[in-house]
Parts: sequence; C-alpha cells; structure tokens
Amino acid sequence: MYLIKEYGGWRNRKLIDFYKNLATTIFTRYKGLVKYWLTFNEINMILHLPFMGAGLVFEEGENKEAVEYLAAHNELVAGAWATKIAHEIDPEVKIGCMLAAGSYYPYSCRPGDVRQAQIDNQSNYFFVDVQSRGYYPAYAVKKLERLGIDVGMTDEDREILAANTVDFISFSYYSTRCSAGADNPDVERTQGNAFAGAKNPYLQESQWGWAIDPLGFRITLNDLYDRYQKPLFVVENGLGAKDVVEEDGSINDDYRIDYLRQHIAAMRDAVTEDGVDLLGYTTWGPIDLVSAGTGEMSKRYGFIYVDRDDAGNGTLKRSKKKSFDWYKHVIETNGEDLA
Repeated sequence: MYLIKEYGGWRNRKLIDFYKNLATTIFTRYKGLVKYWLTFNEINMILHLPFMGAGLVFEEGENKEAVEYLAAHNELVAGAWATKIAHEIDPEVKIGCMLAAGSYYPYSCRPGDVRQAQIDNQSNYFFVDVQSRGYYPAYAVKKLERLGIDVGMTDEDREILAANTVDFISFSYYSTRCSAGADNPDVERTQGNAFAGAKNPYLQESQWGWAIDPLGFRITLNDLYDRYQKPLFVVENGLGAKDVVEEDGSINDDYRIDYLRQHIAAMRDAVTEDGVDLLGYTTWGPIDLVSAGTGEMSKRYGFIYVDRDDAGNGTLKRSKKKSFDWYKHVIETNGEDLA
C-alpha cells in the first residue's frame, strides 16, 4: 500500500528497481532451497483487476487503458530483470511467468465470433508472448500504435526482455471462456475469474457462474504448449463451492472430487496422448480461505474446512472434507488412480 500511495503502483518505473532489490534479496537468501520461481502472479489480471494486478488507482478522466499497459510494461521489464538476477545468483533455478489461463472459444462459427475469440486470446497471451519470446508481438505493437499509447520502451528494456525469457510457463485454470463478436450482441453473458464473456450453452457452471470444462483444460494445455514450446506448470486448479457440515461433522464434497477427477484425467491425457511437457500440478487450494475474487469465506476451494463465515465469525477449527483422503490417494498414486 505504501508503494501505491507514494509511487502510484506499477505505473511508476521506480518500482522496477525496487523489484530488482527484492529479487536479489530473496534469490540470495533461498539459493539452493527453492528450484522454481514465478515473477508475477496472473500478470494478465492487470487488464481486468488493475488494482489487484498492479496497484493502480485511477484519477478522474485518466486514460485507464494507457495506464494499464504502462504498468504492464514495467512489470514485464521487472520480470526480465528478475530472471537475469536469478540465473546469475543460482544457474540451477528455473524462472516462470504466470497467466490466468483459459482458452477463448468462438460462440459460433460466425466469422465475427471467431475473430473476437482470436482478439481475446491475443489480449490474454500478450504478456506471456513477451515473457516467453522476449519482444512485443506485432499485434500488440499495432494495437498500442492505434490507441496512441507510449509504454516508455527504452533500448535497455528491449535488450533485457530479449536476453531474459522465462524457462517455463505456469498458469491457473478454472474454466474456458466464450467470445461473441459485435455483430452478435444478443447472446447471454457470464463472468468467471474476472473474465466476462458469452455464456457457453454446452457447459455446466459452478455456483458462482464459472463454466466447468475439463476438456477445455486439455485444450488450454495444448494451446499454451503449441504456442510457446516451453515446459508448463499448472499452479492453480480447483472448484469454489458452498460446503455443508453434516450433523456428524462430515463434509461430503463429491462435487469437488468429480471436478478434480475430470480435470486431472484431462491433464494426464494432454501429457500422455498429446505430448505436453508438464512440470507439475498444484490445486487451489489445500485449505479454505477468503476468496480473493469476491471476499467471501463461503466460496470454498480447500480439502480442509475452516470454521469461519463471511462475517468473520467462527472457531477456526479445521476439519477434513471427503476430498482430503481422495486427493491424498491421488498424490500417493501419482494420479494413476482417480477412483
């Protein structure tokens, strides 16, 4: 909050040097202890939740999109510097970027819908395009030119970005998204993980309206691997739901088990049948906590139930849900037994 109040968040290039200091400190302290690092969590959230993604507070009349892309540029440059610093301190570590992922489908085969899906995917992948390839892709350069946005690119920025690309691509996956063109205005809309779009009529939804799409997980894995040809790491995947504590204290979250079973199976198929290079998988998350997206405790993801409600009342007692032992078994069998 101090960096936001005093410097305006990531709109200010001074944060790049602060970040370099942070990176140097933690890479030195944890040398030999931590193998995988991520620079910015869900970096593309800058365009959807700019305060959470970059500490941005806008002034009245300010060009929000220009500020968002300026902040994005500063984070991209800072991430490249962190990659350089990490490899210099410990050549054995691997540095990754992190994307809030989920492929965009066209709502129909109408060309306008297909084109909108292409645009939405480009907007989403822009950050990883830079972090993985080391330069701004042509579509992004043209977009910034059209909008008259100057991100303050310097020759040193270009050199740092080009020379310090990430070693792997990490991402969160909860659902796919659906795009409808401007010539298709009457489609029903929905929102999941801060990404608004057309409602996919072929998918069920969670209690918070997020499309449930295990096959889309496989599609997203393939899209990312085909696009970048770098190892992937799934660092978030799970189902937010309202859990009920029965009279005997049990919590029978079979819906969470079903969600994870289907998604892990789809991920396994992407690896064994499609050849995706996958470093690892972690769920969101092992224990109930307050949802970052909605501020609710009742939107639970964990295998461990925490006795606390949305108002902050409760004993904080922790209890195993049915999914706890199921997922423990999945880990013990390395995903071979999902029954």
